[in-house]
Amino acid sequence: MPSIEKHNMKFHITHITLLLFCCTKSFSQTTDTIKLTLQQVVEMAKQKSIESKQAITVKETKYWEWRTYKSNYAPQLALNGILPGYSKSFIEVQQPDGTVLFQPVHNNNSSLNLSFSQSIAATGGTVFGTTQLQRFDDFDRKRRLYNTIPFGIGYSQPVFQFNTLKWDKQIEPLKYNESKQAFTESMEQIAITASGYFFDLLLAQVNYQIAETNLKNTKEILRIANEKFAIGKISKNEILQLELEQLKAEKAAGIAKRDMEIATLNLRTYTGLQNNDKIALELPSATIDMQVSTDKVLLEAYENRSDAIAFVRRIAEAKRDVAKAKGDNGLNATLSARLGYSQSSASISKAYRSPQDQQLVQLEFDIPILDWGRSKSRTNTAQANLQFTQYAVEQDKQAFTQEIVTQVTLFDMMKDQLELTARTDSIATEKYKIAQERYVLGNLSITDLSIAFQEKDQAKRDYIAALRDFWGAYYQLRYLSLYDFEKNQKITYK
Repeated sequence: MPSIEKHNMKFHITHITLLLFCCTKSFSQTTDTIKLTLQQVVEMAKQKSIESKQAITVKETKYWEWRTYKSNYAPQLALNGILPGYSKSFIEVQQPDGTVLFQPVHNNNSSLNLSFSQSIAATGGTVFGTTQLQRFDDFDRKRRLYNTIPFGIGYSQPVFQFNTLKWDKQIEPLKYNESKQAFTESMEQIAITASGYFFDLLLAQVNYQIAETNLKNTKEILRIANEKFAIGKISKNEILQLELEQLKAEKAAGIAKRDMEIATLNLRTYTGLQNNDKIALELPSATIDMQVSTDKVLLEAYENRSDAIAFVRRIAEAKRDVAKAKGDNGLNATLSARLGYSQSSASISKAYRSPQDQQLVQLEFDIPILDWGRSKSRTNTAQANLQFTQYAVEQDKQAFTQEIVTQVTLFDMMKDQLELTARTDSIATEKYKIAQERYVLGNLSITDLSIAFQEKDQAKRDYIAALRDFWGAYYQLRYLSLYDFEKNQKITYK
C-alpha cells in the first residue's frame, strides 16, 4: 500500500475509534459499559449460544450411535430363562381315537440359558456358545427331572445373502467422521452468524453517534444562521431549511437509538450474554495476517469438510443398496452347525455326570420360483439409483469447488474494497469539515453543506459495511475449509 494510503487508513481508523469512544462515553454516563471485540463476541456465541448447545447435543448423539455400531462387532454375553415356570390348568390332549380330553396339569418348567455370540464381519456369520439348565416338576405325580447342556458351540452362516456387517464396517466410520466435521462446521457457522450480529450492532452504534453528532452540529449551525438572519445576511428560507434539517436530525437520532436497542437485544440473545451492562463494540482490524490461495483452500476443504466425506459415503451407500437388492433375490440359505453335550436325570448332580454328545447340522433355504420380475426390478432400480448418485455427487463436487474459488476471489476483492472505502471516508470527513467552515464564513450555500453532510454519513456507513463484508468473507473461508489461515492449522473442537 502506498504511504499516502496508509496515512489515510490510519487517519480513518483513528477517526472511527474516536467516534466509538465518544459513543461508549455517552453510554457510561447512565450505566456500566462492557467493551467487546469481534473475536470475543464470536467466542461467547460458540460457548453460550443455543445453537452451540444444539450442535454439542447432536455431536453426542452421533457419538453414541457410533458406539452402538461398534458394539455389533464385540462379543455378546446374555443370560435368559424362565424362572419360575409354574402352571396349574387343564390342557387339550388328543386321544389315539381322535377324541379330545382335557387333562389337569400342575407343574413347574423353569430354565436358565447363558449364551455368548460373536459376529464375523468378513462372512456375515455368527459363532455362538451356550450352557443350559432346565428343571421340570410334576406336582401331581411327585416327579422331578433335570435336563442340562453343560457345553454347546455352533456356527451359523448365511449363504448368498446380503452381509450387513461388511457394509456397515465400510459406511459407519464415514458417517461418524462426517458427523465430527459437521460439528466443526456448525461452530464455524455460529461464528459467521455472530459476526453478523456484531456488525449489526456496530453499524447501529455508529449510526446513533452520527445522528447525535449531526443533531448537535445542526443546532449549532442554526444558531449561527439565526445570528446572520438577524443582521440580514441570509434569507428566511434558509432558516426554514435549517429548522427542517434539525427536525430530520432529531427524528434520525430517535430511529437510530431504537435500532441500536434492537441490535443490542439481538446480540445479547444470540450470544447468551446475561448482564444488563451497555455494550460498546470495538472496531475490528482492517487487516488480517494471513495468506490465502485457491489451491490451499481446496486442498483443506476436501480433507476437512463433511461434504467431502459425504461424497464418498453417498456412493458407498448406493453400492450397498445394489448389493442388498442382489442379495435379497434368488437363493437365500442359512447353514447351521452345532456340537455339544447334554444329559437328563432326576437329580442335578447326575444331570452333569457323563453327558452325551449331540450334533446338529441343518440347511434352511428359500428359493423364489415365480416372482413376475420383482427381483430383477429391484436390482435394476438400485443400479439406476447408483448411477444417479454418481452423477449427483459429481455435480455437487463441481459446485463445491466453484463455491470455494468464488469465495477466495471475493475475499481478495473485499480487501481492496476496504482500502477504497477507508480512503473515501477520510476524504468525505475532511470535505465536510471544510464545508462546515465555509458555511460559517458565508462562502457556501446550505444546499452544498447538506450534500457534504450526507456524503460524510454515507461514507462512514460504507466503511462499516466494507468491514462487515471483509470479516464475513474471512469467516466464510474458515467455514468452507475448516482451516485457520492465521495459525496455519486445521480447525478442531473438543
